[in-house]
Parts: sequence; C-alpha cells; structure tokens
Amino acid sequence: MQAGAKVIITARNKPEPENNDIYFIAADLSKPQGTRKVVDEVIDKFGRLDILINNMGGSETPGGGFAVLSDQDWELSFQTNMLAPVRLDRSFLPGMITRAEGVIIHIASIQAKLPLYDSTLPYAAAKAALVNYSKTLSNEVSSKGVRVLAVSPGWIMTTASGKMMERISKSSGGTLKEAESSVMNALGGIPFGRPAWPKEVAELVGFLVSPRAAYLTGTEYVIGCGTIPTI
Repeated sequence: MQAGAKVIITARNKPEPENNDIYFIAADLSKPQGTRKVVDEVIDKFGRLDILINNMGGSETPGGGFAVLSDQDWELSFQTNMLAPVRLDRSFLPGMITRAEGVIIHIASIQAKLPLYDSTLPYAAAKAALVNYSKTLSNEVSSKGVRVLAVSPGWIMTTASGKMMERISKSSGGTLKEAESSVMNALGGIPFGRPAWPKEVAELVGFLVSPRAAYLTGTEYVIGCGTIPTI
C-alpha cells in the first residue's frame, strides 16, 4: 500500500482488525471453487492482477510420524500448500504473459530442506514440491516478461505462533520464553536467537516484487535466521 499498490487479500475468515485500505475476498483456496471465486472477483473488480503472492500454507496433520498419516492428511496438505498456488498461477499468468510483465512469489518454507518428520511431514513435502515447481515455472515464463521467485521463511512469530506458545506454556507449566526456546530447540536452534517477525519477511517480499529487483527471477530466497545448518 505504501508503494502505491492496491492490495487484495483472501482467506476463509476476515482478518481482525479490519483495514479499509485492503480489499478482502472470503474464500477457501484449498478447494478449486474457492480459487475460481477469487479469480472472478479480482478480474471483475480490477480487470487485471500484476503481482501474485501465494502466501497460503499451513499444517493441520497429527504428530507421530509417517505411520499415523492418512491419505486425507496428505491430500489436504498438498491441496493447501501446493495445488492452491498452481491454480492461482494458472488463472492469472495468461494475463501477465499477454502484457509481458508481472511477478509471482511463492511463499515456501525452510522445511522444504529441513523437514520435521514427527509433526509436519506432508507439509514439508508439499513445500519442497512448491520450490521445485516455482523454479520450473520461472524457466518457462521469465522470457515472456513474468518473474517467478520463491521465499522460504523459517519460524515466524505470527498470531497463530503466539497462540501456540501460550498453549505450550500452559501445558508445560513454563513461561512463554521457555515455550519459545523449546520450539527453537526442536528446529535444531536458531543462531539469531529468535523467530522472524512477519514484517521482516514482508520487507523482503516487498523488495522482490519492486522494480529494484527487476533482474531477479528463478531463485529461492531463504529467510531463516541461520536455522538451516548446511550450505
């Protein structure tokens, strides 16, 4: 918004607090009909889309490793984390190619390279697929004027993460700081000493979609505060 863009967001539930400067569309992007609703409303209201940030993602599968996961667990993770971006890309890319300009950002995760088998196996596999797909798509459309990039954050202290810390501290009888440390230890440690804040990820994405990054495409940018211990 500060850069002059009209921002459109979509989710199943309207965010709180409301922001009148943001155009909101209620939809479930894990289902094809939800994607269709978003695409139709965006084109009807604005006529085009210049920047697409595929920020949807999440893991709702149970812990316990491979043996406890059902087909439905796998399918839900891939619908949410992989196929939702594919459907949005398929819908908005033709217009970008026609105008020979546009940017697509896929928000992946460091779990594409650092999976946690006990708790988020399908999520990690879907994000790995998303990074692979993002690279392949960039090879196809970059010559047509559309830049495609992936951003892979580590642990981000979102509202949902904050609530998770509250649940952990309550169940363990410890403090919020101790709960935060337990999650960082499960990730193998974060050398920076804390999770990222959403605005820090947003700053990187804001740069990548701007004209200042006009030569950047086909690349994955990891913003994990050093969580991944390998090169």
